[in-house]
Amino acid sequence: MQRRHILRTGAVATAATALGLGTSSATASAAPAEGKSGRTRELCVHTVLFDDVEEQDFAGPVEVLGILRDAGKCRITQSFVTADGPRTVRTSSGMYIDVRDPWAPEDADVLLVPGGGYGKGSGVDDEIKRGVLPRALARAERPGLIMGGICTGVMLMSAAKITRGRPCTTHFAAREDLADQGGKLTFGRVVDDGDLITCGGVTSGLDLALWLAERLYGPKTALLAEMILEYERRGTVWRAEA
Repeated sequence: MQRRHILRTGAVATAATALGLGTSSATASAAPAEGKSGRTRELCVHTVLFDDVEEQDFAGPVEVLGILRDAGKCRITQSFVTADGPRTVRTSSGMYIDVRDPWAPEDADVLLVPGGGYGKGSGVDDEIKRGVLPRALARAERPGLIMGGICTGVMLMSAAKITRGRPCTTHFAAREDLADQGGKLTFGRVVDDGDLITCGGVTSGLDLALWLAERLYGPKTALLAEMILEYERRGTVWRAEA
């Protein structure tokens, strides 16, 4: 059953209507109607892939953002990218993904960096040693771009010196290294420092994406995604004071 059909039938549709997030065909084709704090312009999200990337790290955010788009309330476009440009990526489970879009962080509103294991021989370790992706991430940093590090993907951002001196978190296996490399280790499930959002744990990409949904579109929109996923956010979001 397709997500769009689920969104328009049964208990989910009834609950969505009660939340003020109706998902009829007319609503879906209409312009977004967010609350005062909701985003109304299109959100462009680039998710960075590399060989031996962890599937769960990037699949969670892609699913959450896809739900918001399919609900007809959020204009979101998503792309897979690699620092090497279009190519085929081999994931940690041995599956292959054809990445067709160019590396263009200047076109993104959000740049998500998933992890890929940790330690010698891992995808993250290989990318840090190769150096291409950390250098590309360092060049991508700019005002207006939200960079999100998921699990050990945060260590790729650390290698790019993006986390230095900033509140951040990662998978427990890499936390000591993150602190040693200058990150201000913060023990939240999700750590939001404005244009840098990080999270710790393989499944934490779901929590980061749901928090991003709440931050950009409001709690009702995030709740709708939770309902479709039948997933309740874990842990605490640490947020820098405004």
